Amino acid sequence: MPRDAVPQPVRLSDYRPPDWLVDTVHLDVRLHPTATRILARLALRPNPEGREGSPIVLDGDELSLKSLTLDGTPLAGNAYVATASALTVLAPPQRALTLEIETVVDPSANTKLMGLYRSSGAYCTQCEAEGFRRITYFPDRPDVLAVYTVRIEAEREEAPVLLANGNPVESGPVEGTSRHYAVWHDPWPKPSYLFALVGGRLERIVEEFVTASGRKVELGIYVEPGKAGRAGYAMDALRRSLRWDEEAFGREYDLDVFNIVAVADFNMGAMENKGLNVFNDKYVLASPETATDADYANIEAIIAHEYFHNWTGNRITCRDWFQLCLKEGLTVFRDQEFSSDQRSRAVKRIADVRLLKSHQFPEDAGPLAHPVRPDTYREINNFYTATVYEKGAEVVRMLKTLLGEDGFRSGMDLYFERHDGDAATVEDFLACFAAAAGTDLSQFALWYAQSGTPQLTVSGHWDASARSFRLDVEQTLAPTPGQDEKRPMVIPLALGLVGPDGRDMPLLLDDGTNAGRGVLTITQPRQSFVFRDVEHRPVPSLNRGFSAPVKLVSGLTTEDLVFLARHDADPFNRFDAGQSIALAHLVEATAAHRAGHPLPAPDALVAALGATLGDASLDPAFVAQALSLPSESDVAREIGGDVDPDAIHAARLALRRALGEALAPALEEAYARHALAGPYSPDAASAGRRALRNAGLDLLAATGSAEGVARALAHFERADNMTDRFHALSVLAHNAPLAREAALSAFYERFRDDPLVVDKWLALQAQIAEPGTLERVRALAAHPTFSWGNPNRVRSLIGSFASINQTQFHRADGAGHDFVAEAVLELDGRNPQVAARLLAAFKSWRALEPVRRSSAERALRRVAAREGLSPDVADIVSRSLD
Repeated sequence: MPRDAVPQPVRLSDYRPPDWLVDTVHLDVRLHPTATRILARLALRPNPEGREGSPIVLDGDELSLKSLTLDGTPLAGNAYVATASALTVLAPPQRALTLEIETVVDPSANTKLMGLYRSSGAYCTQCEAEGFRRITYFPDRPDVLAVYTVRIEAEREEAPVLLANGNPVESGPVEGTSRHYAVWHDPWPKPSYLFALVGGRLERIVEEFVTASGRKVELGIYVEPGKAGRAGYAMDALRRSLRWDEEAFGREYDLDVFNIVAVADFNMGAMENKGLNVFNDKYVLASPETATDADYANIEAIIAHEYFHNWTGNRITCRDWFQLCLKEGLTVFRDQEFSSDQRSRAVKRIADVRLLKSHQFPEDAGPLAHPVRPDTYREINNFYTATVYEKGAEVVRMLKTLLGEDGFRSGMDLYFERHDGDAATVEDFLACFAAAAGTDLSQFALWYAQSGTPQLTVSGHWDASARSFRLDVEQTLAPTPGQDEKRPMVIPLALGLVGPDGRDMPLLLDDGTNAGRGVLTITQPRQSFVFRDVEHRPVPSLNRGFSAPVKLVSGLTTEDLVFLARHDADPFNRFDAGQSIALAHLVEATAAHRAGHPLPAPDALVAALGATLGDASLDPAFVAQALSLPSESDVAREIGGDVDPDAIHAARLALRRALGEALAPALEEAYARHALAGPYSPDAASAGRRALRNAGLDLLAATGSAEGVARALAHFERADNMTDRFHALSVLAHNAPLAREAALSAFYERFRDDPLVVDKWLALQAQIAEPGTLERVRALAAHPTFSWGNPNRVRSLIGSFASINQTQFHRADGAGHDFVAEAVLELDGRNPQVAARLLAAFKSWRALEPVRRSSAERALRRVAAREGLSPDVADIVSRSLD
């Protein structure tokens, strides 16, 4: 790849304040399918903190300038320089001034889905991170905050609904034409990435919400015609989000209206534009017939996430894109807490940690590793990562664990008070907690600066004669790209000492102090903690609730883990004990399979899962999680190198079959006992019962028995909701080759006109771990329902194949790698963001065994050799190969 094809690095150390500030923005947007005219009037003034006498430099992207005036006077050609990527006013007067800029864009040709584009005939914008510059020339950076007033004009027949940020001001017909207009005003200063505009034929559902202080807010959700009946759950989630933020964080909504628009073509899940959130419709639309329990839970979480950005992202934004975790990691933490309060806290925690381990831990271990707050980037679109989001949330959670509930809330209150209206930094955020709690957080700040997953090695030693228990803790952090030397971190280690009776012992340290909330603070490379009055050998329950995002290595025996799986008072560690037994077996069984000596299922795991199944006091959703084995990517991560996906798959398949056989009576009993009568409800209790029932269905079918397959087929045919129907289809697809084709065909015929359900159908087929799947995926890519222009379609088919189907993506003959490389190159000229995210599936390629590793490298080099790569793809491929 030519070196000049790789974007030049942007460095945090090079940050400097903007030379010019923008106080107000007036936009006049006249919508047209191929020639939308934008007239932008910017009130600018020199920044006292900027460079004196600086020109005005505005960002652009594929823009064509039509006119330019300064204080009402057209600028002479020698007074400015305009290119497609920048507009520079060379010697402006150093005072407050008004710049008027006219540009024209083609929304229908905008396949990048950044800036202003059309989706199913509707006009839509996406401006984060750097999309506003595709609409008009502007200082397109987060630390330039302005008050926006927007006038939108369109053909009434084409776009009867016209929306923008803020509150509606006026609307009406354009005299003498078939057009109409609407004016919106947002009184809260915001950066350009939060600008939004929507125009089209849309249906609305509306409700009134009364805030804690008694203000009335109109809540509106806009969807494509005919789909309003599927937006009710999203509205319910929105109401609950507003109320929860008032109660949990003291944050009240601040505009007269709050609108959500659902569109079919969207690069992201959703976008938190001030007062006008734009959503991928998969996170808004739901009905029992078309959405699974997981869909309902995702809608709830993402509606909440985008609303919570109103304060953590909008009212307080980030100074620069290096601080992205300041809004995203913090807001993920907030939406996780919301979902925990709405559903089962234990089950939510398990699900969040599984996501972290499957997506973020591999990122930390590969060539794309970066800190929660990177100090360098080449293309900011590539840093919307699991590290920024999920690990960023874990860092906030650790802060809460260290400071306690009250200390954390005091720090958040101070953050909102001190930085409302600011473009803040991570240092600003931590300073509020340090001030509120009276503590030094300088070492804790390393969590934002150092990449990689720390390893915590813990060993326990019981001294019967001294009636004491010593815990020795060692932390290490391996080198990662660009960071060879690492410093010790602050690690909150939540723990309990479980006695022979299954109860927690008092945590009395040798110095006579109590271990407080059961949290040890690890700050040194090696530390020891001695507990006194320990009359019996305890089993330590470590990193309870996954108190820190670390890889834990303990000296616990299999017997210890079985004991914890039966007795641990911490639900997460009770779950994790069973997972640890299964993971250790799968690593050993993978090696045995490669050597031609398959291993039987461990009796300890059968006993632990049997005890969990038989405990009627447990939440069915928790039991379902316990029955779900570590994923193939979990096993690959644990092996670390020389990974053979076929051997991992075979070992996991054998274990599932063995568990299905050994636990059959208990699974059959649970399947029967948790059947639900009456109409479908997405509530947590009902979803938990369905989850356990379907987990049993899956393991029973994994045996390959005729009874198991027949049960799955009957489950599919009798299902009255999408959760049961699609899970049964998945069981058939993975376990019953002779039955699946008819079921897949019937499913498609029933739902062929529903794009979101067809996405599920595509994704399921891409995940079948069989040699014929690649040809199946190629055929589906040519199917009439597939479109390279729709990100949901691409993610469902190609993304599922690359990120989930490890055996077929990493085929030994290299065909899977070649196919995904072809798809990346096909997409790059059309939608670079989607292409780059697809290419990130290669992130763990160096851990593969030599034949597959060589194949993956060839595919990456093939992508790298293509002339004219987008900055997005060039950045990912160069970092992958460095």
